[in-house]
Amino acid sequence: MTSYAVFLRGVNVGGVTIKMNELKDALEAAGFANTKTLLVSGNVVLSSNKDAAAVKVSVEGCLRNSFGYDAWVVVLTAERVIQLIADCPYPSDDAETHTYVTLSSDAHVLTELRHAGATGGTELTSLGLDAIAWLAPAGGTLDSPFSKLTSKARYKSTTTTRNLRTMIKVRNALGNQER
Repeated sequence: MTSYAVFLRGVNVGGVTIKMNELKDALEAAGFANTKTLLVSGNVVLSSNKDAAAVKVSVEGCLRNSFGYDAWVVVLTAERVIQLIADCPYPSDDAETHTYVTLSSDAHVLTELRHAGATGGTELTSLGLDAIAWLAPAGGTLDSPFSKLTSKARYKSTTTTRNLRTMIKVRNALGNQER
């Protein structure tokens, strides 16, 4: 079995409310093993014999059927989460700035975001075809140009953003999973 991190887009915001114990139960009923939710913002670690693309399709279908909303997720292997954190050049804890990682299931969308964000003055670092690390001023994340850009409806189905501290919590949970 492979361990995965599943990052849900738009959970417990904008009227989509899912209790984490219900999310865990639904994913286990869908056949996923070692399922654990983290925080209330839609972070899940789980195991499956399926590849990442099949996990994405299965989880999105499960969410749509169980909770009745148009669900989108980004799925990464445990190894990829570990690598993203290792490659991120920004601090996980800083009084002046917060580090974020925008994840994407579509490399073309991420390239578009990277180019648009760079022209908007946001400090960005590409972490590969599936992630961009960026900085936002502490207390001003939602007002930052890149945050506003990534929140546009056109990116909903392929991207989600997490604070680097959250990514570290996900990595730690993956490390504690039974393999």
